[in-house]
Order: sequence, then structure tokens, then C-alpha cells
Amino acid sequence: MFDFLRARFRQRVGPASLAPNESGLPDRFRGRPVIAQPHADVATDGSNPRSKALPEHRGRSLPIIDLGRSVFAPEEILLFDQQAAAFSQDYRMATSSRSALLTSDGEIELAHALDHKMRRLFGRSLRFRLVAAGSCGGCEAELAALSNVVFDMARFGIQFVASPRHADGIVIAGAISANMREALEKTYEAVPDPRIVVAVGACAISGGVFAESEAVLGGVPPSIPVDLWVPGCPPHPLTVLDGLLRLLGRVDHLSHTVPRGARDDRSTPSP
Repeated sequence: MFDFLRARFRQRVGPASLAPNESGLPDRFRGRPVIAQPHADVATDGSNPRSKALPEHRGRSLPIIDLGRSVFAPEEILLFDQQAAAFSQDYRMATSSRSALLTSDGEIELAHALDHKMRRLFGRSLRFRLVAAGSCGGCEAELAALSNVVFDMARFGIQFVASPRHADGIVIAGAISANMREALEKTYEAVPDPRIVVAVGACAISGGVFAESEAVLGGVPPSIPVDLWVPGCPPHPLTVLDGLLRLLGRVDHLSHTVPRGARDDRSTPSP
């Protein structure tokens, strides 16, 4: 044990900072898109037909970015004029409503804290049961990383548990396959009231790249109310952690909106 602790000390690996300008994310990280020219038109030449995240709104000059459908691929940004939009390195994107993931100017309303009664009931901790309801495994890998020494969500009192009976809520990953719907709904019902639901990843929010498949529901069904929407394919652990801490009211000193920012040249996709 002593050798293990000594090795850890030498590695100098500690929990990542939650400050956006101190997170230490690599240059290749693609976070919240920013729009430098809000009135730029979406390309309509059909050159990128695969992207569903940046739909054209007829009769309007404002492009709408749906972070709930975005897989944060460089091809999505190429739908804009090269000077209009780019991916930033801002990982803060979790919201309290599905509609908050739609933006035409790069500004996002971040998740709000639970009401006082709920926060008093849960205290300063949360226990979740993870439900993989038709996922490729990417979101689960990032959620597992939340427990490592770098992100260490346990320091904030957040943990995953094996039984929904011991949980405060569920975290859902995957496009919700038809075969998993019943299992998901039963897991939700098994969590004692009041309960929290977190939809993690583009698949859980909108079906992601599988949205057109008849085998999936295209996201969390209406029968399960969602309290936190975490976009990404898969979301970065810091995106998930930031959203959860906002639910607990642990980051009330930070802004509840992310304004549109300047273009980040480091994350500009190649033409």
C-alpha cells in the first residue's frame, strides 16, 4: 500500500479543476459550439446530409444548433460559413430542459439547482442507478471515468449504486431500444420518490445517430420526466459532473448562462 501511495504521489495526478479556463482539456477537445456571426446562413447545397444537429429553418436567417442531436463532429460545423461557427473548449452544456439545448446565437441556459425542498431531502449527495438502454458503450465509459482519480465525483458525494432501491435517481444512456423500454420504466418505478432522471448523451436525448432506426425509441420516452439533459457523443466527464453539481446547487456562484464567445482557433475543423 505504501508503494502504491508513493507511486501516486510521484505521478502528481489529482482531481481536474472545474474552472473552464483551468480544466486542462487538450486542443483536440470539441465542446460547446459558438457562433461568431449569429446571422450566418446554413449551407443548403446538401454537401453534409448526415448532420441532423444543424437543421435549416425556412424563412429564417438564424441557424439553429440542437446540441441534443449533435455528435460534435467537424462536419457539423462545416455546414456553417467558415467564419460563422466553431467548437469551443467549454464543456459546460448540461441543461434542465430539452428546449434549452436549442440555440441560435451560441448562448445556453445551464441547468438550475433543484428546489430547496429537494436539496434539503438529498443533502449534499446523490446516488444513481445507471441504465444502459441500448448504448454503444461510449457514454458508460465516460461515466465510469467519473470515479477515477482525475474526476473523482465521490468527493462531491455522487456515486453509482447497484440497486434502484438504494438510489436517488437514474442515469440513462443509449437510444432506448424497444426491448429495453420496459426494463427502463420498471427501474424508474423502483426508485423511491422523489427521484431524479439524467439523460446522458445524444442517444438518450434524441436517438443520436440511431434516431431513424425502427429498433429504438429515439431517446427517453415521455413517460419518464428528465431533470438533467447532458449532450455529447459521448459527453465529457466534466460536462456530466458540472450538470450534476448544478442540480445540487454546488456551483451557484457561477453564471447560469453560457454566452456566445469568440471563435476558438485551436478547435477549428479542417476544411
